[in-house]
Amino acid sequence: MIIDEIILGDCLKWIPKLKGVHLSFLDPPFNQGKEYRFFNDNLSEEEYWGWMKEVVREIYKVTEKGGAIYFMQREKNTEWVLRILRETGWTLQNLIIWKKMASAVPQRYRFNKAYQIIAFATKGKKPRVFNKLRVDYPLAPWHKYPRENGMYLTDVWDDIRELTSGYFAGDEPLRDESGKRIHLQQSPVALLLRIILSSTMPGDLVLDPFAGTGTTLVVAKQLKRHYVGIEIDPHYVEVIKKRLSKLRKADDISRYREYYRFTENLDRIWPMPEKHLKIPKQKTLFDVELSKHSKHILKDGRATGIEENQLT
Repeated sequence: MIIDEIILGDCLKWIPKLKGVHLSFLDPPFNQGKEYRFFNDNLSEEEYWGWMKEVVREIYKVTEKGGAIYFMQREKNTEWVLRILRETGWTLQNLIIWKKMASAVPQRYRFNKAYQIIAFATKGKKPRVFNKLRVDYPLAPWHKYPRENGMYLTDVWDDIRELTSGYFAGDEPLRDESGKRIHLQQSPVALLLRIILSSTMPGDLVLDPFAGTGTTLVVAKQLKRHYVGIEIDPHYVEVIKKRLSKLRKADDISRYREYYRFTENLDRIWPMPEKHLKIPKQKTLFDVELSKHSKHILKDGRATGIEENQLT
């Protein structure tokens, strides 16, 4: 059985060799014409979605009954995502709106775009595991009283910032010696933490068939889940191995535990090593770490003149 491995290769060749998968996070290239060393990101619509359907079907075959998939895509592709999930046997549970904490993408003749979709689906009508997470969500201006026990998560996630938005990128994105991000589509640790906590238990197997820089694997390992990552780019595979071998401060999930402290079974689903028993207080996910060398500050909740290359 293949577990706790990062595999160099084509996911369609390796997924059939797996078994007993409990959760898959599917964040593929979006076919936007970006430059990848080992993938053509400018396929025809028929080719791209045919390929996606094949990947989703193979994941379904190796997933345990009640296991989950979280399929992330651009909002304009929602119809394709839902159709593929339905035609390959999955049952949709939620269409999650990830409203990213960044400037909206401007549009000329429609509303500006500010979110991506994450389709949460299961193999069977009900998930084998679904942990109802409670968070210490910041109060809206019109709320008069603080919540004593936090609130349950909804299908709108607007408390996790993306890592591709310039001055909000912070220390988490992996960078080369020049300061350029190694991978432009790196997913945030906070996003994978939420997904893995919601749909797995310690000891479960998590799959990421487009592993990228390995965020899914890094989070799964800290949560004591088994993992398998598949990545076609040899450079990214080496990056992932290094990232797994030594935990960076920016990858440490313990800083988010306070935010989830109202979850009833938190100790069971999020076992903590002794060195993390004392958790620094952090009530929200909105904290932004700017470089100590930056002369720019946040004023009135807005960033002033900060460029991406000025962050560490």
